[in-house]
Amino acid sequence: MVSTDDSMVGRVCLVTGASSGIGTEIARGLARRGATVVMVARDRARGEAARDDVMRTTGNDAVELTLCDLASQRQVRELAAAMVGRYPVLHVLVHNAGLILGSRVLTEDGLETTFAVNHLAPFLLTELLREPLEAAGSARVVTVASEAHRGAEIDLDDPSAERGYSSWRAYAQSKLANILFTRELARRTQGSGIVASCLHPGVVRSGFGRQGSLLVRAWFKIVGPLLLSAEKGADTAVWLASSPEAEAAGGGYYIRRSPARPSRAARDAESARRLWGLSERLTGLSDG
Repeated sequence: MVSTDDSMVGRVCLVTGASSGIGTEIARGLARRGATVVMVARDRARGEAARDDVMRTTGNDAVELTLCDLASQRQVRELAAAMVGRYPVLHVLVHNAGLILGSRVLTEDGLETTFAVNHLAPFLLTELLREPLEAAGSARVVTVASEAHRGAEIDLDDPSAERGYSSWRAYAQSKLANILFTRELARRTQGSGIVASCLHPGVVRSGFGRQGSLLVRAWFKIVGPLLLSAEKGADTAVWLASSPEAEAAGGGYYIRRSPARPSRAARDAESARRLWGLSERLTGLSDG
């Protein structure tokens, strides 16, 4: 169905993990509002199918696809450089891409993949796109976190889980990192016009978890029929990215469009600052 909503006309949005699930629905929601949407995907065939579907269902031709494997910092840098060259102003950056792996796998940069994709890639991409975000005057950085962060702790001395790997613990740690990143980004960009927020989308019926441990895959298979649709899971992210009411969302964690109180660990300002410093070092933005 084609929407007549034009509230985002003239605004440029970048959405990662957009080839399926809530990523596609976030892109669709923004395209329905008239935005220019750049969908980021790792797989060309799936990405093109998702882009074509978004264009067809929204009637918006200003939908593009760009390829990037977020596990590679080189490719994240290439993505950022291409975006800066094409769009000197960026209004919305949605960090949706995420994964959970059944075993410990290292990236080409020598980092544990869950932490690299779920946290370091959003961190690096945001920092590399800071100039076009600030140029917008009013921009949103929206990160898809999770209630899985509760009970998690970040081991800043062992972010790549060299001393023992657990699939769920690595995922929960990365989601905790998403919230700490959002809070610190909000603090650092105060007064710049950038509104940073994060959210729990609900447990969504999608392909997420298919690379997880046997237990994670079994859980998703059993409860699959009870899970939210991808469209419902995308709703809060689209709202945070587009709604005037979300202007006050800076640093906040949201569930079903409402502010929620994250865990004590997620509210630790010192951990947020230390994580930021570690992330700068691991992405080469700092030599410290």
